[in-house]
Amino acid sequence: MKRISFFAMAALIALGAAVYAQDEIKIGVYASLTGGQASFGISQTNAIQLAMEEINKAGGVLGKPVKLIVDDDRSTPGESATIVRKQIANDKVCAILGEFASSRSLEGGPICQENKIPMISPGSTNPKVTEIGDYIFRTCFLDSFQGEVMARFALEKGYKKAAILTDEKQDYSKGLSQYFKENFTKNGGQIVKEQSYSSGDKDFRAQLTSIKSTKPDVIFLPGYYNEVALVGKQARQFGIKAPMMGGDGWEGDALLKVAGTSLDGCFFSTHFSADNQDPAVQAFINNYKAKFGAVPDCQAALGYDTMRLLAQAIERAKSTDPKAIRDAVAITKDFSGVTGKITLDANRNASKPAVVQTIGEGRFKFVENVAP
Repeated sequence: MKRISFFAMAALIALGAAVYAQDEIKIGVYASLTGGQASFGISQTNAIQLAMEEINKAGGVLGKPVKLIVDDDRSTPGESATIVRKQIANDKVCAILGEFASSRSLEGGPICQENKIPMISPGSTNPKVTEIGDYIFRTCFLDSFQGEVMARFALEKGYKKAAILTDEKQDYSKGLSQYFKENFTKNGGQIVKEQSYSSGDKDFRAQLTSIKSTKPDVIFLPGYYNEVALVGKQARQFGIKAPMMGGDGWEGDALLKVAGTSLDGCFFSTHFSADNQDPAVQAFINNYKAKFGAVPDCQAALGYDTMRLLAQAIERAKSTDPKAIRDAVAITKDFSGVTGKITLDANRNASKPAVVQTIGEGRFKFVENVAP
C-alpha cells in the first residue's frame, strides 16, 4: 500500500476542514412565482430571501451560511410534488418551506412526511395540511379560526343574511366557506345562497345574478385576490351594493389594482398589518421596502417569520439532521415574529391572533386584532 507522508496527510485534513467550513445549510422553498397566485408567492419568497440574508450577515446558522433552493410551482396542480421530490432527492435539503396555498401544500406535504423532511408552511390555513403527519408544521392560524372570526365580525356589524361564493378548485376556499357557514348559522345568521366558481374564471355574472335575487346583507367571498377583484367589479356593475368579506387570500397588490374602488368598505381577515407601529415590524417593513420597492403583504410577513423560526430551530437542534430539526421546531414557544408571538401546539399549528382589515383610499387599513 502506498504510504502517505505526515505533511500530505495534514494537508488533506486541512483541506477537508476547509470544505466542511464552507458547507451550506440547504433549505428548499417551493412557491408560486408565476401563474394565478404569483403575487403571494413572490412576496413570500422575497421575504424568505430577506430573512436568509440577514441570518447569513449575522453569521449564518451553526456557523454555516444558509442556501435557499427556490423552485417555481407555477400555481399549477402537480408541480409541487415534482419540486419537493427533486429538492429532497437531488438538492439534499434538510427542511422545506412552502406553500402558502393549501392545495399545493397538500401535494408536497405527503412527500416530505414520507421522506421525514420537516416542512413548514407559512400560509396554508386549511386544517388538513398538518394532519398529513408529524413532520408538517405551519406558522399561520387555521381556517377554522379565521372562519369564526369573520362570522362573528359579520354578525357584530349587523349582517344577518349572507351569501357565499366559493372557489371549488381551492381547498383553502372550500374550508373557509365551511367554517364561516358553521359559525354564522350557529350564532343566528342565515345563509341565503351558496354559489361557486373555479380558479381562473373571468365571468361571474351567472353566480352574481343568483346572489342578487336573495338580497343578502353581506357576501362572503373566501377566494384569492385575482378572482376576488373581478367579482367585486362585476358585482358593483350589477348593482349589488352588499359589502363583501373574505380571508387572507384577498391581500395582494393585484387586488387593489384590478378592483379599483369596488371593494372599498369591505373586510377581510389576515395575519399582519403594516399599520402596526411595533419597532420590529416597522424595521421589517422598511428593510423590505428598501430591497423590493413595495410594502410587504401578509404572505411576506409570514415567510419572513417562518425562515427565522426555522433558523432558530436548527440552532437549538445543533444539527442539520432532519429528525433533530423536526423535534426542535415542534417545541417552538413564544417565538417573537412580525406577525405576532408564535407557539406551536401539539398538532403543529400556530396559536396566534388574527387581524381584520378594511379597504379604502387605495390601501388596506387596520380595523382590529382578534385573539384566539
